[in-house]
Amino acid sequence: MAIWSRIAEAAAALARGDGLSAVLEALATPPERRVAFTIAVIALGAKMAKADGRVTRDEVAAFREVFIIPPEAEADAARVFDYARQDVAGFDAYAAQIARMFGQNSTTLFNLLDGLFHIALADGAYHPAEDAFLRECAAIFGLSGAPFERLRAQYVPEAADPWRVLGLEPGASPDKVRARWRALARENHPDRLVARGLPEEAVKLATDRLARINAAYERLMDARRSTSPPPPRRG
Repeated sequence: MAIWSRIAEAAAALARGDGLSAVLEALATPPERRVAFTIAVIALGAKMAKADGRVTRDEVAAFREVFIIPPEAEADAARVFDYARQDVAGFDAYAAQIARMFGQNSTTLFNLLDGLFHIALADGAYHPAEDAFLRECAAIFGLSGAPFERLRAQYVPEAADPWRVLGLEPGASPDKVRARWRALARENHPDRLVARGLPEEAVKLATDRLARINAAYERLMDARRSTSPPPPRRG
């Protein structure tokens, strides 16, 4: 509950005219950065909704899948969302501030990008404006290239490819596939992320991501088994 009481304070600060950048700056040190992570998802989600010109019920529901908002905190979360959507500051300013807070290439930023993908695809469509938005966020976070494409392959149907999900070139050897899968499984294991002090919302996103990684690995292994020649007959 403490996280949402802090967001209520943030919403009150916005109402006083402090500005979202100032609110985020006040949350720049642990353990306040957990609140900053939540506000970053709200703010960047609002900016992304503005990018494609609409906010659907599915997108709101997707946000609730990541964050369990108690009824008494809904108005405060909505206030932060509306402020971010209407603020003249560009999303790149917020993204850069968050990148400075957590450090480029960090696990937290990767989870933040994952959450934005989750919200973007909630309505079943991936708008070109959303793609441009997420690519720019990835660039600011230091996650362009393979990290971005791995997430995109997990969410966007036309980009879905188990090789991309694992970040491998098609046709990589079974040993490389297995090694890559094990490395990603370790990197995204919930227990490891909890030990590193990531917010529980980030851990939930990583749990879902691990399931997609496992599914991609199984697809590649199944495909290999189905194309392998039968063992030689004896006798």
